Amino acid sequence: MKQKFNILTSTCIPLPLENVDTDQIIPARFLKATTRDEKFFGDNLFRDWRYKPDGSLNEEFVLNNPTYSGQILVAGKNFGSGSSREHAAWAIAGYGFRVVVSSFFADIHKNNELNNFVLPVVVSEPFLKELFDSIYADPKTEVEVNLPEQTITNKATGKSEKFEINAYKKHCLMNGLDDIDFLVQNKDKIEAFEKGRG
Repeated sequence: MKQKFNILTSTCIPLPLENVDTDQIIPARFLKATTRDEKFFGDNLFRDWRYKPDGSLNEEFVLNNPTYSGQILVAGKNFGSGSSREHAAWAIAGYGFRVVVSSFFADIHKNNELNNFVLPVVVSEPFLKELFDSIYADPKTEVEVNLPEQTITNKATGKSEKFEINAYKKHCLMNGLDDIDFLVQNKDKIEAFEKGRG
């Protein structure tokens, strides 16, 4: 069982770059690890942007800027393109993000995020732009993500948008269930169905 997702209100970290691919999210050299060590992957999220080639901190990168913090990553269009590595979603979850907001996600990465209890929220281009504007104007700007109502609200402007989510994934997020938890929870129904077929 994972932490249930209901309504999250948080400040945001802005990453206004388009076409951020999974190799930028977690570089290929970290894919040797086959077990999901969230701290390891979280520590290496955006590794080549967070650190300089000599291993020192790149203070210009937003994750290293103490002005911005929060559980919501606001990203540019076409987030998670490239290879289908699930490690990218592990890194995002391991860093502590619960929500990623973008105007478009690569399908496989979007599903990987959902499978790792990170909610990908698709918004319109104008809403995304306004969100970036609000965060840059005031880094303490909060965003409310309401999963039951499927709404996202920019609390600086009061503007809201509805977002889509698969009904099964919504159920799993709201109840803190992964696919195996869901099957175990429905074991009696599955067995009854199987008996009924026999």
